[in-house]
Amino acid sequence: MRPRNNRSRGSFLSAVIAATTMLLALPALGGRLLLLPPAPIPERNPQTPDKIELGKTLFFDRRLSGDGTMSCATCHIPDQAYADGQELSLSYPTTRNWRNTPTLINVAYYKTLFLDGRAENLEEQALFPVMSPFEMNLNLDFLEEKLRVVPEYEAAFRKVFGGKITRERIAMAIAAFERTLVSVNAPLDRYLAGDNAVLSEAARKGYAVFAGKGKCADCHFGANLADDRFHALNVPENPEHQADPRITATRRFVAKISGFGDYRNLSEDPGRHLVTGDGKDRKAFRTPTLREIAKTAPYMHNGGLKSLEEVIEFFARGGGPGNAALTPLALTAEEKIALKAFLVEALSGEELPLKYPKVP
Repeated sequence: MRPRNNRSRGSFLSAVIAATTMLLALPALGGRLLLLPPAPIPERNPQTPDKIELGKTLFFDRRLSGDGTMSCATCHIPDQAYADGQELSLSYPTTRNWRNTPTLINVAYYKTLFLDGRAENLEEQALFPVMSPFEMNLNLDFLEEKLRVVPEYEAAFRKVFGGKITRERIAMAIAAFERTLVSVNAPLDRYLAGDNAVLSEAARKGYAVFAGKGKCADCHFGANLADDRFHALNVPENPEHQADPRITATRRFVAKISGFGDYRNLSEDPGRHLVTGDGKDRKAFRTPTLREIAKTAPYMHNGGLKSLEEVIEFFARGGGPGNAALTPLALTAEEKIALKAFLVEALSGEELPLKYPKVP
């Protein structure tokens, strides 16, 4: 970002100096907490207002599902930080999903997408749920034809892309809209820029726990509070999920198309192992951003932890049985309360303005 004049240059430099001073004064971290930079934009899919608007319209259009009942916004609800508040994502009729819906806030900053990291960018990610038989269940050839008979879409794609409607351009438009979903002006950002008064005393104590004894910042660091890595924490399986034949079918299907050998005897979510085939990645899932965390319960890949109190207790006792990533933390009751205060107070940005599109 380049200051436009001397006055703004002075303000900009003052903010940088204040933020740097604050960062140098922080407790030792596995990685620093940083101010959020502008979202990265790929050269092959530059942002334009018309493309973003087209992507937003597609995001809310139920035509993108096989039976016309679901859109991207069915599971990524704006009022719920683009998550859905459900234990498991909603599913196509007669099927059942097997994983929790992650927030789309700050999704532009991830290096890989989905909880197991199987997509490398938002353009690749966008069409997975559309094709998935247990999510939106729509053939992509048919999707193209469904949109090509809509005059408003034909005109919009010609204007934005200079050509006809294709699945690749559909994905590019949706990705452009999703890159605008960025947490803005959270209290943490103002605190890092030098405004100590923006957090309560309890939240400041919680920040010290987060950065120190709680070891949260070992994995939740940087501007997006995520390390872009995968960790096996051994979150307990839900017996109800394991017994549901619809989830069993989903688990076997995903494992089968991933090339997992003994997929019919799989009784749990293998996580990253499905992508890499490496046993060390079994039950490993991507570190999520903690921004907007207060709005995105329930937590973990299977929605198994219902509240922030449960999440804090899980990490305080050293994660699930047998995991090698965590150790018990011996947090006091006061430290747990303070840590929750930090997570609730500091990490929620301003409400993102949204004018709902008129779907043709």
